[in-house]
Amino acid sequence: MAPLPFDYDDLLRSDLPPAAAPWSGFPRYNFVGGHNDPDSVPVDDLVAAATRVIGREGRSLATYGLSSGALGYRPLREFIAAKLARDAGIECSADEVLITSGSLQGLDLVNQVLLAPGDTVIMEHMTYGGAITRVKRLGVNVVGVALDHDGVVIEALEAILDDLASRGIRPKYLYTIPTVQNPTATVMSKGRREALLALTTARGVPIFEDECYADLVWDGERPQALRGMAGDDRVIHIGSFSKSIAPALRLGYLVAGWPLMSRILSIKNDGGSGALEQMIVAEYCREHFDAHLTLLRSRLRAKLDALMTALREQFGDSAEFEAPPGGIFLWVKLPAAVDTLRLTQAALQAGIAINPGAEWMTDATEGRRRFRVCFAHPPVPMIREGVAALAEVCRREFGMPPRPAAIHR
Repeated sequence: MAPLPFDYDDLLRSDLPPAAAPWSGFPRYNFVGGHNDPDSVPVDDLVAAATRVIGREGRSLATYGLSSGALGYRPLREFIAAKLARDAGIECSADEVLITSGSLQGLDLVNQVLLAPGDTVIMEHMTYGGAITRVKRLGVNVVGVALDHDGVVIEALEAILDDLASRGIRPKYLYTIPTVQNPTATVMSKGRREALLALTTARGVPIFEDECYADLVWDGERPQALRGMAGDDRVIHIGSFSKSIAPALRLGYLVAGWPLMSRILSIKNDGGSGALEQMIVAEYCREHFDAHLTLLRSRLRAKLDALMTALREQFGDSAEFEAPPGGIFLWVKLPAAVDTLRLTQAALQAGIAINPGAEWMTDATEGRRRFRVCFAHPPVPMIREGVAALAEVCRREFGMPPRPAAIHR
């Protein structure tokens, strides 16, 4: 017998987000979220890694922290430190790496130790929607800085810092995704990184660097991370295995020096991030990570090519986009007559899920012509079908794009 309902409405906090809807499964054409290619999940190797490491170290599950302490499973932290030194130019010890429950927990932890209501942060004006919502829920003011194909526009940032300084405001940090930016997929150039570090250092503004997609640069050559270039703790760095291995593993990491890390650890009172996941990923990565990334990038690139071809066929010149140098997203701009929030709602009724641009911009009104497509999860035939179905919805709602010539024959 089901329990009788109880009315909590008068007891709820007044600042909660809208209530969640019951889970009803993924839509037929699912182009949202950060899902990845299911055929690239290394199931057999993960099973083998799990068998080995649990057989060897399973008894350590009897203690919180796997006898490695609050920072997380030490072999995984050692792998991350070595990987960051090799690939991102970050020199750090395993004791400067904290394992988190996805990079989102890293975001939350940094915000908890640095931000209070009324504070100000600077973010790229097109950026990760989860970072925007988390900061705003804390009552923090968000200032969006212009972004171009080369990264943060330095002149725009300098003007913002001048304005804030004139009002006695010191921003708590600049949040940036320099390598395979979300949603634009741009990669900040070395020169722009140097200028960004010089300006923020002169103004005493820390940088919060999110590198969750950096492993997915098509040619495998990611630029040196801002933290590596800075060579000190003025840059807080976070990364993730969600996009390189599997989102459901919920494994991320945060890199910071001990003065800040000690404050973060004092509030990370969850008993440690998923222990089995840490053990298995550490065991797997030791032998297979690089080869896996090479295969994953190849499959993602093929899906991106299919998506761009389908958009050109179905939308013609009505859809504007630039071929990204890596990642799992394509950032698309439609004509001024189209409101992508309305398009998103109509598309969902037709079984097509896309992210409206308003969710990925610090100024939602600027995003009404844009939408983000995650191309990693659907197989290529579903990508083609989904884009064709989206074009039909767009024609019905906005009278565009014109039908492809092949359809008229």
